Amino acid sequence: MKFNTIKKSAICVSLLAAVSCTSNFEDINTNPEGITEGQYEQDFNNIKGAFAPMFNNIIVLTPEWKYQVQQGLQGDIWSGYMATGTAFRGGTNNTTYDLVDGWNGFAWGAAYGDVMYNAYSVEQKAKGKYDQFYALALILKVEGMHRITDTYGPIVYSKFGTTDKTIEYDSQEEVYNLMFKELDFAVTDLTKRVDAGEASTFATTDLTAYKGDYKKWVKFANSLRLRLAMRIVKKNPTLAKAEAEKALAHKFGVMTSNDDIFKVVSPNFTNPIATISGAWGDIRMSADMESIMGGYEDPRLPVFFKTSAQFPGQFKGVRTGIEIAAKADHVDFSEIGPIVTSKEIVLMTTAEVYLLRAEGALRGWNMGGTAQSLYELGITNSFAQHGVSGVAAYIADNTKTAKDYVDPNFPVNNGAALNTVTIAWDAADSNEVKLQKIITQKWIAGFPEGQEAWSEYRRTGYPKLLPVLKNTSGGKISTALGVRRVNFVQSEKDGNAGGVATGLAKLGGPDTGGTRLWWDTTGPNF
Repeated sequence: MKFNTIKKSAICVSLLAAVSCTSNFEDINTNPEGITEGQYEQDFNNIKGAFAPMFNNIIVLTPEWKYQVQQGLQGDIWSGYMATGTAFRGGTNNTTYDLVDGWNGFAWGAAYGDVMYNAYSVEQKAKGKYDQFYALALILKVEGMHRITDTYGPIVYSKFGTTDKTIEYDSQEEVYNLMFKELDFAVTDLTKRVDAGEASTFATTDLTAYKGDYKKWVKFANSLRLRLAMRIVKKNPTLAKAEAEKALAHKFGVMTSNDDIFKVVSPNFTNPIATISGAWGDIRMSADMESIMGGYEDPRLPVFFKTSAQFPGQFKGVRTGIEIAAKADHVDFSEIGPIVTSKEIVLMTTAEVYLLRAEGALRGWNMGGTAQSLYELGITNSFAQHGVSGVAAYIADNTKTAKDYVDPNFPVNNGAALNTVTIAWDAADSNEVKLQKIITQKWIAGFPEGQEAWSEYRRTGYPKLLPVLKNTSGGKISTALGVRRVNFVQSEKDGNAGGVATGLAKLGGPDTGGTRLWWDTTGPNF
């Protein structure tokens, strides 16, 4: 498949954007059925049509193979959430750190062909006229595109939509600063509409559980601001604190109940992981999940995973980056469980928000509670989200830790437990130990959304993950540190070489998977 580039001609080939391209790039989403413009604009239909492709491609929902190469064999693997027992490309692939350019361009293609393109469409038709739609599109754009800058580093952002021969990349710092400003606009506009008692014009278009509720969208935008603020804490702690406290200080605040969870509710698609794990047998529980959740005897295990077909009653994970002789060697280990069998695709949980606040409080920020109280609320909300009991005993457990990983079929894959923290909060612990507890619980609560977990692992180093045993990167990626980013995509190198050169200059290192992003520093967490 030929990937989309950022140029006008390539943007127009997006398969999922239900639009027709014309010689006038700004005249997009034209109606091919001969309906007059006036008729098409009734009930904002000329604007609303751009939203479904955005909702359905922040994470690609269909076809499943596209999700598999967009995220399944990237963030889901590198976060320590999942592993594969399939020897793709003869066992030399992303899981063994030989990054496959033919896979790694799909995240870029979906983001630009479906998210950025349609956000641009809404901007052209709604900005200054129907700003509620522009505000909502900005929130979706930030949600979709922060994942892309957190994957590649510098990206095309402020220059998107231009027809220049060379389309310049923004640095990751520039992208984050623009995203904060875009969230400012969205929150301000939608808050005014809530205060005025304005009825939502988005209810029938909204594919989330919010059903067009502007107040809930504002709470999500504030929560997204909090996530982005924490991401940059080691590079710009002053701005991080200001943006995080701004999110909490807003009159509607951040997500506080599980009714606030940001999830796409699609009537047509279940989570693609269900097919990839079930029908295809390509994805299994990871060794890291078995070590940490198994060691904690975590009550959420049966929701996240199925027990092993080979070892009844046991949860068995696969280690990433191992020698794989045959798919049959691990196919009967634990599949992904009922968490992926619904039509709800969760992109941000309330548990995450409480745990972000816990880290903020640990850093001395005004987060509306103590680090301990917010930490425990994060765990409590995760248990409630999944309908699991036993949270009080879990939170109080000060003895259980991660367990050693054992591969009963191939002992060469065994690994000693790397995480020694318990669950219970202990005021006497160092800030580093407290942070490890917070991030470990955030890692568990975020499953199965591996992109965010991978980003937080790179930022903090937690939870500690078992290193690969087979590194085929040729020295480009450290076994100890793992994959830090994805290479710039080949379609951009072919069609926007000058732009890629600007991105490489702002990356600050070679275009390999071992180069750290702007916010991913070698500095300490405190």
